[in-house]
Amino acid sequence: MLSRLRKADRKPSGQRAPGQPNSLFGEILDWLLAPLLFLWPISIIVTHNVADNIANQPYDRALADSARALARLVKVEDGKVVVHFPAPPRALFRADQDDTVYYQVADQGGETITGDREIPWVAPPASVLGEEVRYRDEVIHGEEVRVAYQFLRAWPEPASPLVLVQVAETRNKRSDLASRVVTGVLLPQFAIIPLAVVLVWVGLTRGIAPLNRLQSLIRRRRPTDLSPIVPASVPEEVRPLIIAFNDMMARLEENLQAQQRFIADAAHQMRTPLTGLRMQTELALLESDPEQLRNSLTQIADSTERAGHLINQLLSLARAEASFEKLYAVEPVDVEAMVREVGQDLFPRALAKGIDLGVESSGQGMLVEGNPVLLREMVKNLMDNAIKYTPRGGSVTARTRHAGAPIFEVEDTGEGIPEADRERVFERFYRVLGSGADGSGLGLPIVREIAELHRATVSLSPNPAGQGTVAQVVFPRSQLQLPPPVHGDYYPLG
Repeated sequence: MLSRLRKADRKPSGQRAPGQPNSLFGEILDWLLAPLLFLWPISIIVTHNVADNIANQPYDRALADSARALARLVKVEDGKVVVHFPAPPRALFRADQDDTVYYQVADQGGETITGDREIPWVAPPASVLGEEVRYRDEVIHGEEVRVAYQFLRAWPEPASPLVLVQVAETRNKRSDLASRVVTGVLLPQFAIIPLAVVLVWVGLTRGIAPLNRLQSLIRRRRPTDLSPIVPASVPEEVRPLIIAFNDMMARLEENLQAQQRFIADAAHQMRTPLTGLRMQTELALLESDPEQLRNSLTQIADSTERAGHLINQLLSLARAEASFEKLYAVEPVDVEAMVREVGQDLFPRALAKGIDLGVESSGQGMLVEGNPVLLREMVKNLMDNAIKYTPRGGSVTARTRHAGAPIFEVEDTGEGIPEADRERVFERFYRVLGSGADGSGLGLPIVREIAELHRATVSLSPNPAGQGTVAQVVFPRSQLQLPPPVHGDYYPLG
């Protein structure tokens, strides 16, 4: 689509498209602080896990020592496994008011020999390695406990039954130690994070200070000052934006100069027919002969028609160049149907001049994306120009065809355009000397302006069939679906 013709994408002043960042400062601040706030809960979880591991290590070693001490008290007497405690078991395992200690000695079948039956039995491993102590977590009376356990041989023979020795302890001291570790790590973070936010805020404020200075510099400029901003005076990251801004200002300066030239040229071109009209009117007022008065009025009518045509051409060129016109939303346009309609409109003029006006269609339709008002103006100018410069008895043919891309052509049998003038006729108010036809010199400039708006190219070439000119407009390749092709037709209109 033609981005320069799009109007639907235009947003009223003050409105912001959904998802568009409202503040560069806020956007950077969000991207800096959002990861920090996202990672903070993760750091809490990781810190808690690390604290648990730290708290487990010393207490696991003490629990393993208790399991080994219990294992050394296991004896076999008269073929039975017995345990002789030299002191009360609770004192032996150093129980305290914070945690509860459980112990158990069980045989291979899970029967408790001595100790607390509340400790769940566990199956022996595939191989028993010496005094290896293992750990696991269990729940006793609804309370989490840490269990250190060891399997022993009842007597030295490899085939002797296994004895399970277990010592369990609640996790109160471990939880307290882990909580102290977590608290010691997280409390400084509560002070560091607000400090980090303040430092980031100050850093961003100082970082975007050059942008604020640039904004003040631009605001202090006079409305007519379109001079470029020196890129070296802005931060490196902003220089591409300033270079693009300077390019835009240069194009704006060119457009303003073009408008000023256009206004000056239009005023000059309008002065001549208006002066002639005034003189003819004054002469007509002095006439008393009805026949001479009729001739004067006829000349005034012709001059008025020429002035009206010039005004319409000037308005068409202004509309083609106007910024609001370039923002019109585009739509699929059938140029082939448009050419037939314009041909019907111009038929009376061609008939009055004795010109054979016809339209050749491809029979397939020719859809292009563009503005129908501007495209119709382009088609009308090319066909009207051909009729104007074709002598009586000649022919004008407008055709549409496909040759890898949509093509619109107007072929005439006029006097033709010299090769030296084929590019200059696209300049405003330029006319080929000796053409003998009245014109404003704006028809072809309007055609080129509209063609460029639609990313099309326009060119003039000699008529390969003989005398005359072929004006050709080549549009870009269209992705629009075309109707099924049928026979091409020629429509003689006059």
